Amino acid sequence: MLLTIRNTQAPADELGWLLHKHPEKVQSFEVSFGQVHVFYPEVSEAACTAAMLLDIDPVRLVRGGSEQAEGLLAQYVNDRPYAASSFMSVAIAQVLRSALTGQAKARPELVDKPLALTAALPVLACRGGEGLLRALFEPLGYEVRAEPLPSADEDAAWERTPYFAVELRRTAPLRELLTHLYVLIPVLDDDKHYYIGDDEVDKLLRFGEGWLAGHPEREAIARRYLKHRASLTRRALERLAEGEADAAAEEAALASRDRAEEALERPLSLDEERMRAVTEVLVDSGAAQVLDLGCGSGKLLARLLKLRQFTRLVGVDVAHTVLERAAQRLHLEDMSERTRDRVTLLHGSLVYRDARLDGFDAAAAVEVIEHVEPSRLASFERALFAGARPRVVVITTPNAEYNAKFAELAAGQLRHADHRFEWTRAEFATWASAVGERHGYAVELRPVGPVDPELGAPTQMGVFRR
Repeated sequence: MLLTIRNTQAPADELGWLLHKHPEKVQSFEVSFGQVHVFYPEVSEAACTAAMLLDIDPVRLVRGGSEQAEGLLAQYVNDRPYAASSFMSVAIAQVLRSALTGQAKARPELVDKPLALTAALPVLACRGGEGLLRALFEPLGYEVRAEPLPSADEDAAWERTPYFAVELRRTAPLRELLTHLYVLIPVLDDDKHYYIGDDEVDKLLRFGEGWLAGHPEREAIARRYLKHRASLTRRALERLAEGEADAAAEEAALASRDRAEEALERPLSLDEERMRAVTEVLVDSGAAQVLDLGCGSGKLLARLLKLRQFTRLVGVDVAHTVLERAAQRLHLEDMSERTRDRVTLLHGSLVYRDARLDGFDAAAAVEVIEHVEPSRLASFERALFAGARPRVVVITTPNAEYNAKFAELAAGQLRHADHRFEWTRAEFATWASAVGERHGYAVELRPVGPVDPELGAPTQMGVFRR
């Protein structure tokens, strides 16, 4: 039973730090059902592949009391040593536990870094066929390749085989890939080799945090993961629903804070002025392909989509719920196919290098950087200006000096509860100038909104050109 994970995000050999397994060594681990071997068939800065091979002992399975097979012969002759199943999940949890749980003491900055990953499973039991395989992984953003494997019986129909050679591709942190594999491999196999108890509900919800509640197949996932035990499935779905309610309350609170900021600035029509100013820069730049970084609910994308100049628009945000709001604002489901091909929404972090963001003419970050922790601004800078390197970058951010004109704000209070800082004009100018010098961009600073002779404009905009 084999799993390989390939990273092509340079420097690709960072994969070894995350897996806590040295690329120059073959390491073997004893488990209750046999041995697990971890090794690297490919190591370079351009591409790195880690392999986990499970050498399962069928006799040990029988002596260990596996629930898997019925009948004396079936206990020794079955697909367990070859097809990825719950044994693979256990191996991931035991041998790759640090990577699965997001621990990297030597390189903690790698834990949430999106990597260009390909997971390959030469034999995966898909009891539900290719349709179920795609229904489980594609909503999570994976590109799925599946090749049905022939039966040893020449008379058996190919389409009836439950086995596939599978490749899963996605740019994402490694821990997310491992989490999805850990949960969904036994779901596809529709069985587990060990007893299922109440603690399996906790395990499912722990590893499903952040993605399972919104998955369109969550009921099937819960039912299969819990071996069709109705009481456990019902309990898991109830707890997921409770979590959804909590998430909705949190989103409502964030929306309330957004409305508070909008109300503060509404007398100035500042949001409209920002969008118009950014749009004018993008139009004048001649850009055709544009990134909206921290796209939020899609206000800028909706404006740009009306202009035929922009042939490719990509919105990126770290929050799934926000992207759903953007999809609703843009009416993605109701668009013509031609218009739909022009716009894409991506889940991603702005402080990590992401190859999906390469090759664009321009990028905009409208009222975004003030939401980034100051300690992570250098990572944002590297990801955007050294990594993606669009020809033009437009950044807007509040001018802290202008806050004195908002009577509702106490001295030193920020405009939004989620702002990590707000810069004065001099502070923004210093940062922008240094970024431009480091990465070969000329910088132009512009005011947005009514200009006070002493305090400046409420919003400051930097236009970076290379």
